[in-house]
Amino acid sequence: MGKFLKIFITISILLTATVVAWGLVITGPVPRQVEAEEVARAIRVTKAEKTDIRLQVRSQGTVSPRIQSELIPEVSGRVQWISEDLVAGGYIRTDDVLLKIEDNDYLAKLQRSEAALSRAQAEDQHATYELSRISELVKKKLASQSNLEAQQRLKKIAAAVLMDAEIAMEQAQRDLERTEIKAPYDGFVRSEKVDIGQFISRGQLIATVYASDSVEVRLPIADSQLAFLDLPLGVRGEIPLEISPIVVLSTDYGGQHYEWVGRLVRTEAEIDSRSRMLYAIARVLDNQDNATPEGNNSPPPVGLFVQAAIEGRQVNKVVSLPRTALRNGNQVLVVDQENRLRFRNVKLLRLDQNQVIISQGLEDGELVNISPIQTVIDGMIVKPVMEGNS
Repeated sequence: MGKFLKIFITISILLTATVVAWGLVITGPVPRQVEAEEVARAIRVTKAEKTDIRLQVRSQGTVSPRIQSELIPEVSGRVQWISEDLVAGGYIRTDDVLLKIEDNDYLAKLQRSEAALSRAQAEDQHATYELSRISELVKKKLASQSNLEAQQRLKKIAAAVLMDAEIAMEQAQRDLERTEIKAPYDGFVRSEKVDIGQFISRGQLIATVYASDSVEVRLPIADSQLAFLDLPLGVRGEIPLEISPIVVLSTDYGGQHYEWVGRLVRTEAEIDSRSRMLYAIARVLDNQDNATPEGNNSPPPVGLFVQAAIEGRQVNKVVSLPRTALRNGNQVLVVDQENRLRFRNVKLLRLDQNQVIISQGLEDGELVNISPIQTVIDGMIVKPVMEGNS
């Protein structure tokens, strides 16, 4: 009996506590509902503006001479004299004598040729006189026809000997002149392999020189970049001056920035089978208005590595934006009139290292996000800050 009483009392207490708690809950004050405010995030934006842009194609290459020659003697002999300019890096001028070979043997050969020529001339004159004399005798029937034919043969032999003597003397004169090796043009010596007293043979390489009037740079261009160059299809050889693109070559050397202005003069006929690149040749002439320190207007030195900016075709009504504005390959974030971010699909014309050019998808005056936002929700509210403003 006592056990059932204890259970009854326990249940009664639990029920009473439950009823009291429920009454406190339903009779308590109702808390005020507060709606969370959406916080606007500050972002940097730039204004889309449609403009006309001259495209550029960038490349790089090493400066090389346009004209390079190997100096090779056409006669053999011992080197008697060498110019001070015939050293690596030396400057040479057209027709300057760079090297002399001992000419005693060639002078003697010329003198012998002159003597042989004098003898041949005398023989030819005598044969001519005899032919005329015998011809008169034949007319007077004082000489036979066989005598006349024999003298005609002697005249032909004398004329042939005279011609051979003349040719031999001309060759001797040329060989004597060839004992002096002259500069073929204004330029520089790239390398030399000869010294005084050395015996050099005909056909032996003694020096390599190159012209200083202009240099060339071989520039690789990817197939996708050719669309941005305003070159006619199927151009062969030299590009006409009126349509050849301007090329600006630049480099930083010795703590200074240098620039040279040239032109794209031709493209190579073949595409590199390994890199799938087409090579274009830029040429820089001497005495141009090149923006170099201290007014230096000479072409860039051979062997210098330079960056090239090739002038391309002009495109109209396009929008240029920083590379950071592009998201997901072909989208940008546009701020609408309610300051909310919206995804916008655009059509890309060109994607550069620091710039993206958009041909379709944006209108003048639209604000485009350029901040590197990690998480973006379409329609999120933002506080746009124009680029360049604090």
